[in-house]
Amino acid sequence: MIHLKWSESETIKKVTCVHTKAEKYIVDNKLTTGNVYEVKNETEEFYFIIDNSGKVGGYYKDYFKEA
Repeated sequence: MIHLKWSESETIKKVTCVHTKAEKYIVDNKLTTGNVYEVKNETEEFYFIIDNSGKVGGYYKDYFKEA
């Protein structure tokens, strides 16, 4: 259960949120356009970041650009 320790793990890189216009899910209450977020883990499709709630969440990469 490695995902339970992601919040304490080392930051891989930082990304900037470029939009919160989601087609399927509501993300504008967890992400803010223009904010820089720390990436704790990454897959082909998702970044796992510490979002505005202070918890680790997984979001599609198309919401971000590398900082």
